[in-house]
Amino acid sequence: MIEEPYRWVEAIANRREYLEAQLAPGSPIAALGFRDGILFLTVGQTRQKIFEIYDRIAMGAIGHPGDIERLRMAAIELASTEGFTRSAADVSLRRLVHYSLSPVMKSAFEQIYGPPYLARMLFAEVGRRPEEDLFLRVEYDGEIATNGATYAQARQDFAALSGTQQSRELMEQFLKDQHTPDSTFEAALNSALDAWSIGHMFLQAGETKKLPERAAVVQHRQEQLVNAGIEAAVLERDGSRAIRYRSLSDKELRALIRD
Repeated sequence: MIEEPYRWVEAIANRREYLEAQLAPGSPIAALGFRDGILFLTVGQTRQKIFEIYDRIAMGAIGHPGDIERLRMAAIELASTEGFTRSAADVSLRRLVHYSLSPVMKSAFEQIYGPPYLARMLFAEVGRRPEEDLFLRVEYDGEIATNGATYAQARQDFAALSGTQQSRELMEQFLKDQHTPDSTFEAALNSALDAWSIGHMFLQAGETKKLPERAAVVQHRQEQLVNAGIEAAVLERDGSRAIRYRSLSDKELRALIRD
């Protein structure tokens, strides 16, 4: 009996190590609030990573496609039920994540005889003004990180998701210095691509803890875009639009890329 708590802790540690290793290769995702909305962006070759959830809410995710789809459908169902029983304006990202998705993921992670969710997710809810935008990152164990101001940090108008914590932190460091909430779409696009490149460079090298030189970032981005496509979507800030979520084509985005 004395050994049981230790075995549980050891099993949880092993599970966390396994999940981190499985998620490590995941292509980064950047989400930036700008003048006219929120931009989600990643670069890849195959699977979709950016999705609409409900009206003002979108999601980006890395992990196993089956687990991502299960969580996406759960989020859509919860948001749709809330919108039907109340109204679309009452659907809240905070409620969706804090009271529904996070507890489900935490429970699955801690039940060591069942499979956990192999997924790491980034949600955004567009506001009427850039300062009202909300970003929430949800880990496989149900842990939530927000862009909201706390006693320890200032509020951020962006968020990043990546396979490792170090890669994500480098992306956030870059965006903190380079991005502003009143940016144009073109500026936000280029900042998001640069942030993705920085995160992806770290995942491939994993040796540096400082931001790479600008020339190296541009070169890496150009090399990756030869064989990969840009996946992006915008949550429009304009409340008069019937549909806020808009997917963007690779072709239209490449024409706006700056060196």
